[in-house]
Amino acid sequence: MTHAPGKYADFEGLREQAVALRRAGHSLRQIRDELKVYNNDILNQLVKGEPPPEWTKRPNAKDDLKAKARALRLQGWTYDRIEAELGCSRSSVSLWVRDLPKPEPRYTPEEQRALMREGLARRRAAEDEERRKTQLDARQETRELTDRELFMAGVALYWAEGSKSKPYDRRERAVFVNSDPGVIQTYLAWLDLLEVERERLRFRVLIHESADVDAAHRFWAEIAGIDTSVFARPTLKKHNPRTVRKNTGDDYHGCLVISAARSADLYNRIEGWWSGIVAHAQARLR
Repeated sequence: MTHAPGKYADFEGLREQAVALRRAGHSLRQIRDELKVYNNDILNQLVKGEPPPEWTKRPNAKDDLKAKARALRLQGWTYDRIEAELGCSRSSVSLWVRDLPKPEPRYTPEEQRALMREGLARRRAAEDEERRKTQLDARQETRELTDRELFMAGVALYWAEGSKSKPYDRRERAVFVNSDPGVIQTYLAWLDLLEVERERLRFRVLIHESADVDAAHRFWAEIAGIDTSVFARPTLKKHNPRTVRKNTGDDYHGCLVISAARSADLYNRIEGWWSGIVAHAQARLR
């Protein structure tokens, strides 16, 4: 039967035939060829309401993932676990399983908090180990320090932490203050390298008035390799009750002040050494 384009007088008759073919498992193309209906709009109207046969449906690449997601949800898995397991988006997981009942919590709130603490402890332990390894590797890079390198390090250390004369107040005294034991020991080693006699050094503790001064003296005496009897009278910082101090406890030892007697020449050399380092750095920046 041939139809003039755009004219299908016996529409109901065609529809009965199209529906019958559809229910028999024919595809749209087969129905088109059988009934000679080449207008897609008319063809779709003829089979309207009739589902296509299963064999004509294209396989969906996500059908397998959807089935797995639903199976996991029925086993009590959370969205996060399903997402991580299948490597799909959370929105897809939600779409696939939202009609399924919400699983019962696997853990009580107390158990969840305990698991979080354990996970946090493991993460911190791993971070501490990575930090320790990085520091150890870096330390190996400086295991052989020459006198020249110690000299340059000492100049920079003093200029960062030591007292400095001002154009309007030329004191020209080598005075060094710090609370880090390693910094203090490095500074003392630098003074030894410069052949500054230990007899010229004066030691004083700068500390809060509420701290244990005797304990601080013992601590710094061991760090500096001196006797507690050589310390001058400590300088006590008055406590401000409106300030919350964090430098408290057994680890707080205040600062150690190291002054060198007859140190005008030493100070002026330090100033000159530092200006030389700065000049070299400036030249590299040009």
